[in-house]
Amino acid sequence: MLSPGLLDDIRAIVGADAVITRPNELRVYECDGWTLEKSAPEVVVLPASTGEVSRVLRRLHRDGIAFVPRGAGTGLSGGCLPVAAPVTIGTSRMRRILAVDIANRRAVVEAGVVNLAVSNAVTSNGLLYAPDPSSQMACTIGGNVAENSGGPHTLKYGVTTNHVLGVELVLANGDVVQLGGAVEDVPGYDLTGLVVGSEGTFGIVTSATLRLVRQPEACKTLLAIFESVDDATATVSGIIGAGIVPAALEMMDRLIVEAVEAAFRFGFPTDAGAVLIVELDGLEAGLDEHVERVAAICRVQHAREVRVARDEAERAALWKSRKRAFGAVGRLAPSYCTQDGVVPRTKVPEILRRISAIGQRYRLRIGNVFHAGDGNIHPILLFDERNEDEVARVLDAGREILEACVELGGSITGEHGIGVEKIAQMPLLFSPADLSVMQQLRRVFDPDGRCNPGKVFPTPGVCVETTRPRRQAAI
Repeated sequence: MLSPGLLDDIRAIVGADAVITRPNELRVYECDGWTLEKSAPEVVVLPASTGEVSRVLRRLHRDGIAFVPRGAGTGLSGGCLPVAAPVTIGTSRMRRILAVDIANRRAVVEAGVVNLAVSNAVTSNGLLYAPDPSSQMACTIGGNVAENSGGPHTLKYGVTTNHVLGVELVLANGDVVQLGGAVEDVPGYDLTGLVVGSEGTFGIVTSATLRLVRQPEACKTLLAIFESVDDATATVSGIIGAGIVPAALEMMDRLIVEAVEAAFRFGFPTDAGAVLIVELDGLEAGLDEHVERVAAICRVQHAREVRVARDEAERAALWKSRKRAFGAVGRLAPSYCTQDGVVPRTKVPEILRRISAIGQRYRLRIGNVFHAGDGNIHPILLFDERNEDEVARVLDAGREILEACVELGGSITGEHGIGVEKIAQMPLLFSPADLSVMQQLRRVFDPDGRCNPGKVFPTPGVCVETTRPRRQAAI
């Protein structure tokens, strides 16, 4: 239990209206998009500046109190779940775009700036911020940095770490450090790269220097409709194998198409086995030729129809449907769990067959919407969290899916992070020595282990076969 004196000190730093202690208000912060585990903090603190974050952490450091950073709470692995930490520090009041350098294509933004707001701020100058998670209308840059977020256009433009040049980081003792900066290729170790994807275990990122890219001169978006998932996945390999690198290459199977069409009425055929969304961008000259090549590959792989978005409005409606697919899934079941694994692109057909078999074995409906171009799968397991047996089957099925990804040469996460969800699966990828070295590195930034404890790393000596993350509350 935090002392009244500590809370008074924090209120003196950030103001009384930026300190939340009422139980009913704290429930907002008891989980993120991973709802199978919940734990409310004792207090939520909402600083408005780097200086306030520093002073709050310095005060917590004096009493040795652990804390959890939190962005918009749109994460999907429990990364901001307050485990063994009574204090959650949210960055939602830190939403200023501090500087925009059009000539050098840079922007410096605070951690609480919404992802899409960055592109909106520079679109009139012909620029954009490339990483575009499906939650980009809500997720914030600080959370993107913590999880190394991706998005549909990762295939061509890369993930967050490819677009962050520097960060301002507040360490657990309150010290403020600047890593990287506005220039490319800073000499020495890539400390910015270390922080991106560290899931808040090094400290709290309060601002980031972002790379902006030029908007493509032209863009074409295709919707290819297939009778089967196998034909759609064969098309993905065919497109990449032909030397074409689309800006995005996304797949939705029948279950997801049904939900999306019911929600948005775009005109998706609900009897299709799967659909591909293929976006090509670049110079106007030659783009139509690439569109024809992609359409031809689709037809060779038995696409029954290939549509090209007629204008920007139709393209926007198509992407709205895709990016809000997760919300549309709420029509299918009271609860759902979005998994995040990666396999080599050529293994996509096999992992989808395994997911189907796992769903049948555990008597679960599983839909698939994912970044097919880079093998980043997102099976969505449907269930009712009030059914304890069904929840247990979801957890077991999710674990088997991740194990299958590793067996096929992939990874247990592509863009959602480890959080609390996948801690038990870390030994599938890393040896005890690997994990020990990572934790030594963590202690360089956070010697006392007070930054986001209980995340990423399994308990030393614990075996994946006998342990899973703590489950509670949502059942």
